[in-house]
Amino acid sequence: MGGGDYVTVFSYICMSRKEKLLTRFLSEPADFHYNELVSLLRSLGFSEVKTGKTSGSRVKFADRKGMAIAFHKPHPSGIIKTYQIKRIKDRLGL
Repeated sequence: MGGGDYVTVFSYICMSRKEKLLTRFLSEPADFHYNELVSLLRSLGFSEVKTGKTSGSRVKFADRKGMAIAFHKPHPSGIIKTYQIKRIKDRLGL
């Protein structure tokens, strides 16, 4: 392990939970869970928009500026599909 590796490990340890979650999201993992996405979106200023009883598995999040992100809630596993992560990243400009 070189000296740079210690700096990387130390930097990761010092990251906030929000930063770690964002870093994980940006890496487009195959096992990113819906609950992690909700937590990430909330930390970025989004809140869930309740659309009524008939919305089914479609969920929508919006921020104060009116930017909306909508997608189908994954079921039964709760794992977000890679294409959904990519679309959400694009929508957020990441």
